Amino acid sequence: MTSVPATATASATDPADELLALHRAGRLAAAYPGLKSLLARLPEADSVRATQLLSRVDPDEVLHEHPELPALTVAVTGHGTLSALLPALALEGARHGLVLRTVVSDFNSYVFDLTDPGSALHAAAPDLVLCLLDPVIVMDELPTPWRPEDVEAVLAEKTALLDALTARFAGSASGTLVLNTMPLPRVLVSQLIDHRSRARLGAVWREANARLLRLAETHPELVVLDLDPHAAEGVAVTDPRLSVYAKAHLSSGMLSRYAREAGHLARIVAGQTKKCLAVDLDQTLWGGVLGDDGADGIEVADSPRGEAFQAFQKVLKQLASQGVLLAAVSKNDLAPVREVVAGHPGMTLREADFVRFAVNWRPKHENLKELAEDLNLAVESVVFVDDSPYECGLVRHELPGVSVVPLDEEPARHVEKLLRDGWFDVRELTVEDRVRPALYRAEAERKDFLHGFDSLQDYLRELGVRVRIGPVEEREVPRAAQLTLRTNQFNLTARRLQAAEVKELAAGPDTRVLAVHAGDRFGENGLVGVVFTRREGTTVHIDNFLLSCRVFARGIEQTAVAAVLRQARADGAREVLATYRASAKNAKVRDFYPQNGFVPVSDADGELVFRHDLASVPPVPDHVQLTESCEGNTP
Repeated sequence: MTSVPATATASATDPADELLALHRAGRLAAAYPGLKSLLARLPEADSVRATQLLSRVDPDEVLHEHPELPALTVAVTGHGTLSALLPALALEGARHGLVLRTVVSDFNSYVFDLTDPGSALHAAAPDLVLCLLDPVIVMDELPTPWRPEDVEAVLAEKTALLDALTARFAGSASGTLVLNTMPLPRVLVSQLIDHRSRARLGAVWREANARLLRLAETHPELVVLDLDPHAAEGVAVTDPRLSVYAKAHLSSGMLSRYAREAGHLARIVAGQTKKCLAVDLDQTLWGGVLGDDGADGIEVADSPRGEAFQAFQKVLKQLASQGVLLAAVSKNDLAPVREVVAGHPGMTLREADFVRFAVNWRPKHENLKELAEDLNLAVESVVFVDDSPYECGLVRHELPGVSVVPLDEEPARHVEKLLRDGWFDVRELTVEDRVRPALYRAEAERKDFLHGFDSLQDYLRELGVRVRIGPVEEREVPRAAQLTLRTNQFNLTARRLQAAEVKELAAGPDTRVLAVHAGDRFGENGLVGVVFTRREGTTVHIDNFLLSCRVFARGIEQTAVAAVLRQARADGAREVLATYRASAKNAKVRDFYPQNGFVPVSDADGELVFRHDLASVPPVPDHVQLTESCEGNTP
């Protein structure tokens, strides 16, 4: 058997002891990138202790040691005492490899914070604003005695206020604002002694929460976290003593759940969303071992345990339908696996649900690395699910960027273990998300097609690449924003934008947002890139250019920049300046502008500026058909 380093196995060391040792040695900041893997092994029972240690870590010290780590400024405001949320946020930041600088507002100052551009909250220019709401925000304003109609009136006033605050905030800030629903406390319900009044109270409370949730439909810069599902799982909404004596109106358990949701959102804002779900097969998708038990002997859908595996498959199919790239990574023979997936009557998942089968007897970390390369993804975009502690430990050790979800022998817990970390959460689902698996399967056909040619140029010529470039349409704004949030490798500045910011740039008198669409003989790829330009006098600036990893190296990027240069010259510009800002993942495009006729003019603090004098604009690659240019769209 291949020997595995001690750190590769889940049971080699106790993660709580490791964390404490790092703290005592004063090395938590130095070891911060590795904490993600360590905390993934931390039992839930040890999380309180971990939050206390991690809350003492100085974000600036971490960034001094590791300037490449993604960092976000998170402002916390709300109704009650808020300090108890900070340790939980520190834990969630470390769990996702994010450095969170937190700015906490004064007690009950959320109205001032969100409306006054001169407030300390606005001055911090936060990426994420957590406005923590609690039921006491309503209870404090009820008369004594009160009736359900009084609660309804206060709720109507509060939801109207929050609507106005959101609009005011959006007009003066660019970060993402986060509100939350307020679970109905039993102590309020129980004060009504007749069931008809209790039913009325429940109805008006839930209607108010529904109005809160719907605010996100009219305010694209807003996210509303729903806390009711956590209360439904038995998490206490309040702690009576803390609420009365400390004015901390949500329990520590509810704050931990809130922080976990906020951590998922921070990962989205930082562009760290996962894209590929790689799942084991034996004891993961079905019970038993296919090689030993045969197709007739595996458990799936035909017994209580089999139904648990079937439920897990249904969740995987649901995720795949929303754009998650599902891959099978298993030590098995491929032929019997394909037979089971194709023909077993109990299987919910079929071959069309998967983008790849990495089924062989090679080490799984090698298969995962090759899978990411095959899909043109960073390996950090992969989530790996397996029931074997050995395999999970080895993948963690060999590929620390991969997020590992360890399962156990109880299949009824598979769904909860997979979903608890919101790996694939996005701000908004786009048309491209829903068809993404089909696009990646088409990419496999392209690669098979490539094997029939002696040269890459012959392949590209026969591929029939089509590119269309034009101003982003309103319906495309969410997808354009999503590209800025999710694209890491071909992202020339790594600047993240929300939909409202993209919309504002698209409507600006001197700014343009150009959408890049692509297709070829195998079908349409959709909106695959965005170019942000800005004009100052006779100079056009390319403030950012990003392209989906699915369509690298087909001449699309050269076509887009050539079209922008050509139009800039036609509109009388004398030069085009383009910016490259280094990030942890975009080093491969550092020389993109020089390779397309630009020359460097400045280099400061990791930001390079290149200039094109427009004397000789590069042609569109001869294998690309540019069906529409950005004519008339350069300011």
